[in-house]
Amino acid sequence: MPGSGPTHGETLSRALQAIDERTFWSAYPEHAKAYGEEAPVEGEEAFKAHLGTEFDTGQANDGFVAVEESSPYGLDLNISYPKTTVDRVIADAGSAMDSWRRTTPTERADVCLEILSRLADRSFEMAQAVMHTTGQAPTMAFQAGGPHALDRALEAVAYAYREQNQLPGPTTWEKPQGSRPPLVIDKEWLIKPRGIAVTIGVSTFPTWNGYPGIFASLATGNPVIIKPHQATVLPLALFTRIARAALAEMGHDPNVIQMIVDTPGNFVAKDLVMRPEVGIVDYTGGSAFGDWLETNVTHAEVYTEKAGVNSVILDSADDLKGVFRNLSVSMTMYSGQMCTTPQNLFVPAEGIPTADGIATYDDIVAGFVGAIDGLLGDEARAVSILGAIKGADTAARIDAAEGSGTVLSHSRTVTSDEFPDANIRTPAIVEVDAADKDTYMSEMFGPVIFVVKTGSRQESIDLAREAAIRSGAITWLAYATEPDAIATIIDAAVDGGVSVAFNLTGGLFVNQSAAYSDFHVTGANAAGNASLTDPAFVTGRFHVIGVRMEPAVAS
Repeated sequence: MPGSGPTHGETLSRALQAIDERTFWSAYPEHAKAYGEEAPVEGEEAFKAHLGTEFDTGQANDGFVAVEESSPYGLDLNISYPKTTVDRVIADAGSAMDSWRRTTPTERADVCLEILSRLADRSFEMAQAVMHTTGQAPTMAFQAGGPHALDRALEAVAYAYREQNQLPGPTTWEKPQGSRPPLVIDKEWLIKPRGIAVTIGVSTFPTWNGYPGIFASLATGNPVIIKPHQATVLPLALFTRIARAALAEMGHDPNVIQMIVDTPGNFVAKDLVMRPEVGIVDYTGGSAFGDWLETNVTHAEVYTEKAGVNSVILDSADDLKGVFRNLSVSMTMYSGQMCTTPQNLFVPAEGIPTADGIATYDDIVAGFVGAIDGLLGDEARAVSILGAIKGADTAARIDAAEGSGTVLSHSRTVTSDEFPDANIRTPAIVEVDAADKDTYMSEMFGPVIFVVKTGSRQESIDLAREAAIRSGAITWLAYATEPDAIATIIDAAVDGGVSVAFNLTGGLFVNQSAAYSDFHVTGANAAGNASLTDPAFVTGRFHVIGVRMEPAVAS
């Protein structure tokens, strides 16, 4: 089982090695067989046992309350969660903080790894919770909701552990004074956690996006209050229950981890983050609230991942069929509801050079649209790729997009035999002119693809840069064969503060971000101010307090 094997110390050491080398390593298998033949069935049964129940996280409460949680697959969840108040969770977190901050970085890392081990053992239960609250397809829900999220969490623990241990232990400082006796001072440096941490969950990837901040705060001595997205509660509630049990069994106050939920008509996030006891806020979600947090929560460190407009730049290509094959997956996976999904495909009117000569604009558009229509032509395969759409607003954006340009492929409804009530739509593919900036330079979250006809390959680069600077971007995907063109695109990516991948034609997609190797979000444009994971993501979560003491003079 994933929870067995190397000790936590060995796992942490290997994670520290991985973030230094930035090569592939994973502590948690992404293949189902590694968990045992019965694990998928047991996980599904454990998930179903939660339906229609009062989900007790073990924290103090005033009963249980219904929330706005819903399933894009049409399943009736009907789960209620502990009812509490901002005053209560703040007070309980404050009480827990005193003992938690006095543990060492090593002790805290060990607790974090024990929580991760227990989560790994319940990966299929978590996968079901993620699938039926976010609309992710089963494979993505298992991998992104389980092992990949755990790797991102462990990465944050490794960074936190390393940064807290940059300083030596107690030491003696001695400064020569020539003929006079030297100045001698004993010195010690202590870690002071910043304060109560608040994690505000996202509706689409609650664990993958939530775990890094949660574990970075825990590992640096800060108690964490989790406020899940009102429509996606169960995954973080399940985490909260598992984490609190581990804390209690290891001799710590379980209120180091708590959860508070929104109830219909009563949203608590603003009241929660504005409390002066809060020192850290982690947020993933739309730009409007992210911008509000960055502007108003001046008493705390705020880490955001917000909206962005991701671009594909076609300059030249050797394998155009491979380009279309790769794009057809990356631009449709999870119905475009990934923050790394490309939205805009910039195609020069003059066409692009390929190994078979110039591919005309019309050839490129026909090949691209044909690849997507072919990929999603089979209903069962379409369901496994698209998953289900989370919100009504997303469906409305499809209709709005189709009215903004020339429709190359209309969005259609896909039927799932297993989940007949699921809301599944193929993407709307819409052609727009480069001058129609108001249409394509803002994020159209969901299954919307814009093919932008540009005047030249250079204009494609310039427009992608402008979109990144104006609206933010997390990923670029570029196809170019000439060194000068590649260098030009890299310079534009640096200007736009966006990470770029080149010439992906195989099984690696631009949407995918590898823990211990890839930095997710740069913090260098409007898509977010933080990066998963770099040292800056953890160092703001604690302060260093110096203690200087003159040695006692021997009598």
